[in-house]
Amino acid sequence: MMPAERAGRLGVGTIGAGRVGAVLAAALGGAGHALTGVAAVSESSRERASVMLPGVPVLAVPEIVERSELVLLAVPDAELEQLVAGLADAGVWQPGQLVLHTSAKFGTGVLDPARRSGAIPLAVHPAMTFTGTSLDLARLPGTWFAVTAPAPVLPIGQALVVEMGGEPFIVAEGDRAAYGEAVDTVVSFSSAIVDQASAQLDGIGVPRPGAVLASLARSAVENALARHDTGPMPDGAGTIDEAGFDRPLGGGA
Repeated sequence: MMPAERAGRLGVGTIGAGRVGAVLAAALGGAGHALTGVAAVSESSRERASVMLPGVPVLAVPEIVERSELVLLAVPDAELEQLVAGLADAGVWQPGQLVLHTSAKFGTGVLDPARRSGAIPLAVHPAMTFTGTSLDLARLPGTWFAVTAPAPVLPIGQALVVEMGGEPFIVAEGDRAAYGEAVDTVVSFSSAIVDQASAQLDGIGVPRPGAVLASLARSAVENALARHDTGPMPDGAGTIDEAGFDRPLGGGA
C-alpha cells in the first residue's frame, strides 16, 4: 500500500542527529508520526538527540531503515550518495518506503539506488539556518521548503512540509543544483559580510559589534528581499489538494 493511502501516521526513522535532522524529526513527531529511531554517532549528536528526541532509541542505520516507513536522511552532502548506495548494496531499502533527504543541492537522482529497490524518493530542503535547538521548532512555521519529487508523489512531500508547519514550493529536478547554489550564496555571503563588518568595528573599539549591526543588517536584507518578493508563486506551490489539504500560501494550518 502506498504511504499516501495509509491512515496518515508513519513510522519515521532519522539518520543524522545534526542540527537539521533532530529538529525536523521533532517536528514530524509533534505532527503525530511515530519516531522509530535515530542514528547519532558523535557525542554532540547523541546529546542533541536526547534533548530534542527524548525517548527515541539510538539505533544502527540499517535497523532504522528496516523499522521505518519514512527514512529522513539529514547527513552532510558529501556523505549522502555513499550512504544511499551502501544501504542499497546491503539490500536494506524496502518497496513503498519513503526516503527523504534534506540537502539543498541534490534532487531525487541521488536517491536512485533506493528507488531501484522500490523506495519512493523525496528531496525536501527547509530554507532556513538551524541551531539544532527547540528555537528552530518555533521558526519552522512559515518557512519555505523546496520540494523535488516525481510528479505522482509530490503531494506526499508537500503534505509532510505542511505538517512541519512549513510552506512547500516545487523545484524541478533539473533546477535543484541552481537552487542549492542560491542557498549557499545567501548563507555564505551573508555570514562573511557580517563577520567582516563586525571585525572592522571591533578593530576600532566598538563594543558588541554584532548588536550594533543587527538592525542595519536585518533592515538591509529585508529591503533587498522585498525587491524580489513580487508576483505569485508557481502553480502547485503551497497547495496540496491531492494529499487531502487545501491551503493557500501564508494561510493557517
